[in-house]
Amino acid sequence: MQSPADILKDIWTSAGGDAPALGRVRLSGEEPQLPSSFRVAIAGQTTIAAAGLAAAEIWRLRSGQAQDVSVDLRHAVAECRSERYLRVDDKPPPPAWDAIAGVYRTGDNRFVRCHTNFPHHRDAVCKVLGCDAERDKVQAALMQWKGEDFEAEAYAAGGVVALMRSHDEWSALPQARALAELPLISIEKIGEAPPKPWPEGDRPLAGLRVLDLSRVIAGPVAGRTLAAHGADVLLVSGPGLPAIDWLTIDTGRGKLTTFIELKSETGRAQLRDLLRDADIFSQGYRPRALAALGFAPEDAAEINPGIVYVTLSAYGHAGPWAGRRGFDSLVQTTTGFNHNEGCAAGLDGPKELPAQMLDHATGYLMAFGAMMAKMRQAREGGSWHVRVSLAQTGRWLWNLGRLASGLNTPDLTGEAVHAAFIESMPSGFGMLKAVRHAALLSTTPAQWSRPAMPLGSHPAQWPARS
Repeated sequence: MQSPADILKDIWTSAGGDAPALGRVRLSGEEPQLPSSFRVAIAGQTTIAAAGLAAAEIWRLRSGQAQDVSVDLRHAVAECRSERYLRVDDKPPPPAWDAIAGVYRTGDNRFVRCHTNFPHHRDAVCKVLGCDAERDKVQAALMQWKGEDFEAEAYAAGGVVALMRSHDEWSALPQARALAELPLISIEKIGEAPPKPWPEGDRPLAGLRVLDLSRVIAGPVAGRTLAAHGADVLLVSGPGLPAIDWLTIDTGRGKLTTFIELKSETGRAQLRDLLRDADIFSQGYRPRALAALGFAPEDAAEINPGIVYVTLSAYGHAGPWAGRRGFDSLVQTTTGFNHNEGCAAGLDGPKELPAQMLDHATGYLMAFGAMMAKMRQAREGGSWHVRVSLAQTGRWLWNLGRLASGLNTPDLTGEAVHAAFIESMPSGFGMLKAVRHAALLSTTPAQWSRPAMPLGSHPAQWPARS
């Protein structure tokens, strides 16, 4: 089984990182840290370290000053469950899931998972099943369905659900075979442009402008990470888009936030104006949704030659499921994690990973890919497209290997986290206690210089560069 240092080396060098920089990284702690047969803790530690090392390397290029990066395994795990440990005025999180979200048995004795935290997804499930949004009625209706038929019908109706598959079942699908041909992170040149000089600043990403068009966890974590290293991150949301308040607070640290209605030409003009002065455009919209509005990667490169465009998808950009919507919990279900974790635990049914690690690790890989592409832009010019997916991160996590007795590990309690890794800060929601960033840089410590604020709190404009 690969060591954490070797795993980090593979991530770093596969994206074009110079191997000598790895000598300045220290990874501490012993696995396992969480009850799982998968190496979830190492996945968190190495992806956070990759992003931290990219920030340190950018600082070296900007200042000539090298610095050390250290990531503690337990701290990394805490950050990869940051939404659990967040407190607002000392209050814990509300229930994470909608009343009918979760796992159900179907008439052919399979399991399906429904993700219904957004009202339109809940409505789609209930419409297909012809029942009210009550758990027992959903279960009764699903006994009339075959699992795979329900999965297909619910997706066609605009829902997001997943049939639980074994890893072997998943691996036999054309989508899994398509992913096997793709790298963990794709970084491709999509246009010509001169190199952009680094702006003035006293932090790795100071003066860099990031448009963050994402919701829920992975994309927002990427923006939060870039903000931790000094970027001006502007979170763009729609006034009518549903949001999960607790996640908005947790991943909003360090960001500005504005409303733009992209369904109107006025709103699209606003976004084009922001894009012209951006360095990074990071988005996690449903595949092709932004392209239909004139903001495909190629459009962005035309509007702003030299842009770094980052795309997050559920199942990858190739294969028959490239356009399929999805969330961490669903990708875990359909790619074999829930089945195999359940088998390891001796259960007749699915068992979730003890963290939404596909989301969190993918978020750090997005930030890492954005920074690596930005270094290439500064060095050789061009516009760049970075692509990551939850399913590809899952494939990578699977291939890290299994821990025979991992499920016997005690869970990481709030007390163990709060003592070591929590900081207090004001916000637009009240006083926050939240997990600090786990990548510790010796010269430019990560920090969020802006408080988390309610969506739409700021104007649709960039702050002046210092």
